[in-house]
Amino acid sequence: MLINIPLISIIIAVVACIYASYSDLKEGVIRNNLTFPLIAIGIVLNAIYVFTSTASIFLLIECVVVTGVIFVLGYIFWKMGAWAGGDVKLFTALAALLPFYAIPLYPSIVNYQILGVPFPAEAVYPFPFTLIINSILSILPFLLIYVFYIVVKNKPHLMGELLSPIKEYKKNIVLTLVVTSAVTITYTLTKQLNIQIILLSLILIYLLAFIFSKFPNRAKAILISVVTVYALITNFKITISGIVLIFISITIIEIVKKLLTSVSKEALQDNYKMSELKEGMIPAYSVFEKDDKVYVDDQSFISRIKTALKTGDVTLINPPKGKLLVSSMAAGLTEKDINILKELKNKNKLVDVFRIKKGVPFAPSILIGLLISLFIGDIAFILEKILVSIFY
Repeated sequence: MLINIPLISIIIAVVACIYASYSDLKEGVIRNNLTFPLIAIGIVLNAIYVFTSTASIFLLIECVVVTGVIFVLGYIFWKMGAWAGGDVKLFTALAALLPFYAIPLYPSIVNYQILGVPFPAEAVYPFPFTLIINSILSILPFLLIYVFYIVVKNKPHLMGELLSPIKEYKKNIVLTLVVTSAVTITYTLTKQLNIQIILLSLILIYLLAFIFSKFPNRAKAILISVVTVYALITNFKITISGIVLIFISITIIEIVKKLLTSVSKEALQDNYKMSELKEGMIPAYSVFEKDDKVYVDDQSFISRIKTALKTGDVTLINPPKGKLLVSSMAAGLTEKDINILKELKNKNKLVDVFRIKKGVPFAPSILIGLLISLFIGDIAFILEKILVSIFY
C-alpha cells in the first residue's frame, strides 16, 4: 500500500487533540467544527484502508460499531454530568480515527522492549477504550494539583480538612492491619489451592477486609493480631514492608478522596449573584419546580446510586420529581437558563445567589491519554501485569 493510512490517522488525531486542548484551556470549549468532520474523516480513512489492503470488510463494520459504542458510553458520562458535550464528540472522533490501533493488520507506530517486556502494552479490548482509561487516569494528577493549588492560594481554611487523614493515624493503622490480614489469608489460600487469578485475589482481599472491619473491636483485635504474627513469622521483611506501604497508601488515598470530594467541592465552587452569571458557567446543582415551588438538587448521579444501594430503593437513582428548570450538566448555563434564574429571583422563588462550580478542562488529559496509549500502551493492563508479578 502506497499511503500509510494508520500513520495519517494518528497524526490527524494528535494534531486535533493539540488544537482541542488549546481551545479548551483558552475558551473552555471543544468546537463542533473540529469534532464532527473528524468523525467523517476517520470512517472514510478506515474505509480506504480496508479497500486498499488485505483487511476484511468486517473491519470497517467494526470501526463504525466501536465508534457508536464510544458515543453511547460518552453520552452516559454526559448524562451523569461527568463530561461536557465536546469531550464526548472528541472521544467519538478519536474512536472513528483510531478504532483498531493495536491489531496485527493495524500496526503500532513504535515497537520496543523494556526488560524483555514489549511496548506499547496492548489490551484485549479496542483501542478507544484504552484511550478513555488512560485519559481518565491522566486527569487525576492534574485535578489533584489544580485543587491543591486553589486550596493553598484562595481557601487555606480547607487545609485542616485536607490533612485530617494524617491526624486520624490510629484509625488508619487499624485499617492497615485489617488489609494486611486479608492479604495474608488470600495469599495463603491461593497458594495452597494453586489459583493464580489476580481479579479473584483482589475480590477476596476486598471481601475479607470488609468482613473483618465489621467485627466487634475485641474480636477484630484478636484476629488481626494472630494473622499479623503469623505473617511476621513466615516472612518478616515482606510483612513489615507491606504494612508500611499499605499504611502510606491508605493515608494518601484518604487525602486524595478528600481532594476529590469535600475539599474539591468547596475549592471549585463559588457563589455568584444572578447579574454576574454568564453562559457556559456550570451550575453546582439542578433547579426543579413542583407545585409552584422551586427547589434545588445538589446530589450527583453517583451520589444517588450510592444512596439507592444503601437504602435498597432503586427509585432514588432518578432525579427528584418535578419540572427541571436548570440542569447541572457539564455543558453549562445557556442564555435561556440565566433568564429563568433571574425571573425566579424576581419572583422571590430563589435568592440572589447561585452556586457555580469551576470546570476542569478535559481535552489536555485526552491528549496526554492519547500519547500514553500510542507510545506506552494501556495503563490498566500494565498495572494488572505488575500486580500479577507481585502476587505470583
